[in-house]
Formats: sequence, C-alpha cells, structure tokens
Amino acid sequence: MTTATRERTGWLADARRSLDRPLTSYHLVLGVSGLLLALGVVMVLSASSVYSLQRYGNPYAVASRQLMWVAAGLPLAFVASRLPLRLVRALVLPGLLAAIVLLALTFTPLGVEINGNRNWLSFGGPFLLQPSEAAKLALALWGADLLARKSRLLHDWKHLFIPFVPVSGVVLAMVLGQGDLGTSLVLFSLVLVLLFVVGIPMRFFAALVVCVAALVTYLAVTAPHRIRRLTSFLDPFADYHDTGWQAAHSLFALGTGGWWGVGIGNSREKWGSLPEAHTDFIYAVIGEELGLAGTTIVLALFLTLAYAGVRIALRVEDTFVRLAAAGITGWLTSQAVINMGAVLGLLPIAGIPLPLVSYGGSAMLPTLFAIGLLVSFARSEPAARAALADRAAARAARKRRSARSKEG
Repeated sequence: MTTATRERTGWLADARRSLDRPLTSYHLVLGVSGLLLALGVVMVLSASSVYSLQRYGNPYAVASRQLMWVAAGLPLAFVASRLPLRLVRALVLPGLLAAIVLLALTFTPLGVEINGNRNWLSFGGPFLLQPSEAAKLALALWGADLLARKSRLLHDWKHLFIPFVPVSGVVLAMVLGQGDLGTSLVLFSLVLVLLFVVGIPMRFFAALVVCVAALVTYLAVTAPHRIRRLTSFLDPFADYHDTGWQAAHSLFALGTGGWWGVGIGNSREKWGSLPEAHTDFIYAVIGEELGLAGTTIVLALFLTLAYAGVRIALRVEDTFVRLAAAGITGWLTSQAVINMGAVLGLLPIAGIPLPLVSYGGSAMLPTLFAIGLLVSFARSEPAARAALADRAAARAARKRRSARSKEG
C-alpha cells in the first residue's frame, strides 16, 4: 500500500469515526443552520443595501429587520428544542387549524396581493404576514402526528389516505388559490415525503404524482403570467426586456462571479438590475460576490442538513419523531432545491425564498422553529440520549466532588 493510499484510507476512517459519534446529527444540524443563518445575515445586508437606501433612505433598513427576525427566531428555536414531545403533539392540530384560518383570511379584504400572488395578510402597520410559510410547518407536524397515531392501520389504503390526503389537498388548494405555485410544490413535496416514509404502495405513489403533475401543468398553461414564466425559463433572452429580465440577470450575476466572486458588497446586479435580490434571488448575489466557491459551499451546507435530517429519521425510535424529521427535511430540502434551481436557470422561477438565507420574517420564524425541533429530535437518538445522560452524570459527579473538597 502506497503512502498516498494509506493517507486516503486514514482520512476516510477518521471521517467515518466522526460520523459514527452519537451526537453527530445534533452537531450537524446546529453547525449547518448557524452557518447558513450567519451567511444569510451578511448577504441580506449586502444584497439589500442599495434597495434599502432607495426606498427607506437607510442602507441598513432591511438588514436591521432581518436581524430583528433572527433575534426573535433564535429563542423560538431554543424553546422548540426543549419542548416535551407530548406538548408538541398536543399543539399540532390547533396549529394546523390556525394555519388554515390564516390562509382563508387572505381571501378577505385583509389579503394583500404582491407580484401577482394574494398570499399576504396585513393587519395594519409596516409588517406583512405570509400564512403559507407557517402552513408548511403545521402540515408537516400534523401529518406526522396523524400517521404515527394510525401506524398500525396504514396497511389499509383508506386509513393511509384519509383524512391526511383530503386535508392536505385543502391546504394545497388554498395556497394554489392565492396564485402561489412555488409554495404549493413545496407542500406537495412534503406530503410525498411523509407518504413515502410510511410506506405508501408505489402504484398509489405514482398515481398521486401523475395527478398533481397534471394539475400543475394545467395551472401553468392556463395562466398567462405562468406561461410567460415558463417561456422565459426555456430561453430568458428571448424576451430579455420583459419576462426574461430576472432570469437573465440572475445568470449575469453568476457569470460575473466566476470562481471566487467579486467580493462581498461589490455586486453590480443589486443596483436595481436583479429584482428580489435580497429575497428569492439572494443565491445569485452569493454567486456574484462569492463566486462558484460560495454557491458550492451553500449547496454543500443544504446537502449536509438533508443528510442530518435523514440520519435522524433513520435512527430515532419514536414514529412521530421519525415522520416529523422526514417531513421537515423534505420541506427545507425541496424549497432549497426549487429556489437554487430557479436561480441557476434549471427550473422555472417559483418565487420562494432560500431557507435561513433569504430576507423575511414570515419564512424565518417557522424555519427556525423547525430547526429547533430537528435539534430536539437529534438529541432523542438512542446513542445521543445515552451520551447526554453520561455527560449529565459526569457533571453531577464533578459537582459532588467539588462540594466535598470545599467541605473538607
């Protein structure tokens, strides 16, 4: 065996040992989420500075709000990581009902239309609420709880589908009624993940995918603005000054960044050429300022988060925890893939934010709550629970020894 081979084998062995540690999932979720959150704050500050100056007369206006949402979301994530499992499950049905009520309110005078989608609520004041973001979390947890309670009956397709599929269909229909096709795709991905994890027969799985694909195609080709989006996705330069503008300037940003980027704060596209630079298209600004290296690191971080979520789902013993971890992971991963795919020109523009990175409190708070739950689920892995118990016993023993030494 050559020296190079021995070094490579040794490196792989070290990596395998690191992944086999009992608290690996816990550390991965915390570390990756923290890195994405920190990067998001920096990139929102950079991408929004010109927009903030033009609209509010203060280059830090949007970034300050983002910091406020992060400051509010971190304690929320901590609380979620410490909530007893029984309390989480007791709250899932009220949470889903509240999400449905808020979705219904968007069809009243409280609803606000932005960029062709009536998916915002205004209760007065400067802040708007997007109920569909909370609906993702509510549907993931309610679906996990329902399917876990019926786990012994799921061999019968009626129990597998009812009431989970009809209720999910209601939520999806309300979001589609708002005109928000991107969020609908994320919700549908979440539903598919939950059904796949509980073992839906492949014929039902395929039929469900075909039906929803047909519905999405129908909605895409019957709405003029969606047809324009689809056309601009296929060739953004065919209608460069209209429907292809955003997609084209996203590609310009990525091309300008090259391998290593033009440097943080030096984006040219954020000066007004790239719409939604600090929200849906922040990944393009990352590509421009940090280059291919930056976008690859962000992609690797989301893949690592997905790996950690799958690892948790495979290792935990509780059925609800397994399904909830899978649902949350499916939600965050599908949303990240749809967002990055649109920025890269691989998918049509869907108008959804990049989790933990894009600006927005309506998305940030439910996402951080979900991350807190993933941290809690990681701590419930059998090996992790034993390791944490050993640590607690060791700390207690040190305290007793310290107390005895002081008394002596």
